[in-house]
Amino acid sequence: MDNALYVGLSRQMTLRRELDIVANNIANADTTGFKAESLMLEAAPRAPARTFGGPQPIKFVLDSGVARDFTPGSLHKTDAPFDLGIEGMGFFKVTTADGERYTRDGHFRMDDIGRITTQGGQAVLDEGGGEVTVDPQKGPVTIATDGTISQGAERIGKVAVVRFDTLSVLEKAGDNLYRNTSNAQPQAAPDARVHQGMLESSNVNTVLEITRMMDVTRAYESMAKMMDSNADLSRRSIERMGKSQ
Repeated sequence: MDNALYVGLSRQMTLRRELDIVANNIANADTTGFKAESLMLEAAPRAPARTFGGPQPIKFVLDSGVARDFTPGSLHKTDAPFDLGIEGMGFFKVTTADGERYTRDGHFRMDDIGRITTQGGQAVLDEGGGEVTVDPQKGPVTIATDGTISQGAERIGKVAVVRFDTLSVLEKAGDNLYRNTSNAQPQAAPDARVHQGMLESSNVNTVLEITRMMDVTRAYESMAKMMDSNADLSRRSIERMGKSQ
């Protein structure tokens, strides 16, 4: 296999990965708080398979990670008492069996013992790091824009909303949650506003993602044709060399 085929194959591998990411964006266009992703690429110089006076080194295309767009999505009204949407940059903090996790998905509920949890059962944390618990017998729950939780005149606690100076430290952890991959601790997000009875929509632009999918598909097909043409050229060259001997 010559260098052109190696380079073409490396590009096809990244296009396949990019197609998976675009398809995942489209599939999560209606997922609360979902953030659109895109593939990051890099050129990796490598020694050529063969050298016939060609350039050195040969540069292959490699997948260097996934970029995530944390631009806030629009808020839509649900009127559910435990649905919370964040206006501005910030994340809710929840606890799991693997430690603290962070999310923009405020589609919460109250469990059998009065804890406010995610739909997956992870407890929502307050500003002190404790679980947020309400008493169903004390009436409706009110959550202010600063996250303060009240039942009547009684203050129950305050939902933690935190921010990260560098969002690249966040890594997907499943269930629409993120884990902190650094030693840096999140800080309070005083500028963020919590809206009760509202949820944040995904920031996926479906039309844009469909267009990207078409572009990736065409690029993949174009690369396949180039590789086929190159292979056919090599085959014909070998055949002519054989006939001339």
